[in-house]
Amino acid sequence: MKLGLIAIGIGGAVVTGMVAWFGARSIGANVLQAGWAIPIATLVLLTQLYLSAIAWRVALGVRAPSLSVFFRIRWIREAVNALLPVAQLGGNLVGIRLLKQRGTSGIVAGAGTVLDLTIEVLTQFLFTLAGVSVLAEISGDRSWAPWLEGALLTGAIGIGGFILAQRAGLMRLIETLADKLAGMFPALALGSIEGLHHELLRLQKNYLGLARAFSLHLLAWMLGTVEVWVALTAMGHQPSVAQAFVIESLGAAVRGAGFAVPGALGVQEGGLILICGLFAIPPDVAIALSMVKRARELIVGIPGLLVWQWTEGRHIVRRKKLS
Repeated sequence: MKLGLIAIGIGGAVVTGMVAWFGARSIGANVLQAGWAIPIATLVLLTQLYLSAIAWRVALGVRAPSLSVFFRIRWIREAVNALLPVAQLGGNLVGIRLLKQRGTSGIVAGAGTVLDLTIEVLTQFLFTLAGVSVLAEISGDRSWAPWLEGALLTGAIGIGGFILAQRAGLMRLIETLADKLAGMFPALALGSIEGLHHELLRLQKNYLGLARAFSLHLLAWMLGTVEVWVALTAMGHQPSVAQAFVIESLGAAVRGAGFAVPGALGVQEGGLILICGLFAIPPDVAIALSMVKRARELIVGIPGLLVWQWTEGRHIVRRKKLS
């Protein structure tokens, strides 16, 4: 938590420095000009979360809880990851906890969430790869090629290693560590995740479900292109759909790479400056685009955190009544 707060402080200072350097007045004017795009960007984010909720439910292979419950939990999961210093991990643990509260076994919730995250990361990589391919077609300048090719290779190795580790028994290692921790701290009741490896392997054999979840996540990533196109158009620029696709795909990759910094503060802004620069979009507009993204994140995320607290409160009251 302390490291997260330090990261927030550093990231906030970086963003403040960028705003001051590139002109707070011009950035503010661009954000105000794009004001009408923020509701559209918010609607896009909610649609992405809805598609991701369906994909998550499909990955778990369950019929209960209902899709509306999955959407609410996916909303909370996104809010926690985006707004709290939890390195993009806390929201997933909260999601597993909330699913268990709604009757899903801890094994299914845990394995299904790991599978969902794997599909999400894999589809993001393919989305980024598609963005690089489009960039290669529309850009005459190839000075970016060595950097992006190196980043793609590194990403491919990391994702491949994660998937192979799952097949090789990564979940068994987690089970073993959990058993040891449970012996040291009985109150944690960590023995409930025994069987995580076998459950993950079982879910991975649902090829139709995997294909559906894969398609839904990929569509969710691609929808972000609409947000970028609308926001830049609102600020007086006229990007092509291809340019918006590249900006969104590479921008999402940069934000993902900055997972250790809460909200990717500073990382997202710096990445968008570089990416937008490929299309002669000035830094103040790139930062304004990032501010639009952050605005819709707050509009969706803050109510999500409130719903989380309300949900936890209801669960506590329900347990007290049962006891």
